[in-house]
Amino acid sequence: MNIKLRLIILVFLQYYIWGAWLISLGGYAGLPVNEGGLGFTGIQIGSLFATMGFTSLFMPGLLGIVADRWLNAEKVLGISHILAAIFIFMASQVKEYHIFYLYLFLHTCFYMPTISLTNSVSYNALEKNGLNSVKDFPPIRVWGTVGFIAAMWTVDFLGFARNSVQLFISAGAGIIMALYSFTMPNTPPTRNNNNKGLVHALGLDAFVLLKNKKMAIFFFFSMLLGCSLQITNAFGGPFLDSFKSTYPNSFGVKHPNLLLSISQISETLCILLIPFFLQKFGIKKVIMISMFAWFLRFGLFGLGNPENKIYLLIISMIVYGMAFDFFNISGSLFVDNETDKSIRSSAQGLFMIMTNGLGAILGSYGSGWVVEHFTVNGITNWPYVWFTFATYSLIIFIIFPFVFNPKKSSK
Repeated sequence: MNIKLRLIILVFLQYYIWGAWLISLGGYAGLPVNEGGLGFTGIQIGSLFATMGFTSLFMPGLLGIVADRWLNAEKVLGISHILAAIFIFMASQVKEYHIFYLYLFLHTCFYMPTISLTNSVSYNALEKNGLNSVKDFPPIRVWGTVGFIAAMWTVDFLGFARNSVQLFISAGAGIIMALYSFTMPNTPPTRNNNNKGLVHALGLDAFVLLKNKKMAIFFFFSMLLGCSLQITNAFGGPFLDSFKSTYPNSFGVKHPNLLLSISQISETLCILLIPFFLQKFGIKKVIMISMFAWFLRFGLFGLGNPENKIYLLIISMIVYGMAFDFFNISGSLFVDNETDKSIRSSAQGLFMIMTNGLGAILGSYGSGWVVEHFTVNGITNWPYVWFTFATYSLIIFIIFPFVFNPKKSSK
């Protein structure tokens, strides 16, 4: 089989596993027990999504050490997916919060590192076949987002968005991914980082960048924007479920995953706009566009509904692409441009720690607290929730241009 097609299947499966539950778990977890859900509170739901932040702080680095020193990356990838599949399957069998949390935490311990391991295996395979990873990998990676969307649609159309079967589907896809990983071209340990230790592997040596005022400010705002990343993942489903009594036959209530998947479709398309916007406006304005897009994302959720104002929700899904891509990808490019080659990988690790680690943790728990605060007698005032998040994004948008001043050369 053509190596590009093999890698397309690899990244498709990698993100299919995630897409099966990431967007719909919040709806299932928040649904009352008598309706087939888990009946978790807002803070409990937020804590479930914070598991990805906690495990992103250390597990990718630890398993990266294993792949760099002792075991082929494709084997580490396969073993990790087997363990991740076992734990997400075990989570599908329980309803008690603490046990469910433990199994999901263990699942993310082994799933989150597979994102970077899949990239490593892909880069190696492309290089072995004489291809350029910078040129040839992005079109392959797009199929990861396609896999994520396909999983969301599968769960939605089969009626599993509000029950535990979504986790079973993720586990099944994980086993398939594990077996497929073992067939990938060998990616042997390089053994060239043996003298650099755990600090380097975890990306902690890049903390020296925080001595630079410009970079310290950038990473601080990276953390603040990272807080926004998991909010609609965790509470988009429960929000749409809240309209079951007022608009029971609306598209958004009947097919929440389908409506929310517009965000991922927009994300795929907005990647193509980044080179133009960076060239035209520079990094500072591009990040400001992302911040304002987050303001619109949350504000439109507060104003919309899945019936006569569904167009506001659709616009919110569309601007999500700019909110996510214009910060995550442009920010990564900025870090790459501003750091020395000797710590470039570590700097990217620090960027991930601030966004998908610390930012995701603070955002998950903070959003859970906000939802809990505006919930009385089991009824959540969702407009107040979304307007709170929108206000948060607007404040960041207003402050950012006054404190962040990159050099003009940083385009």
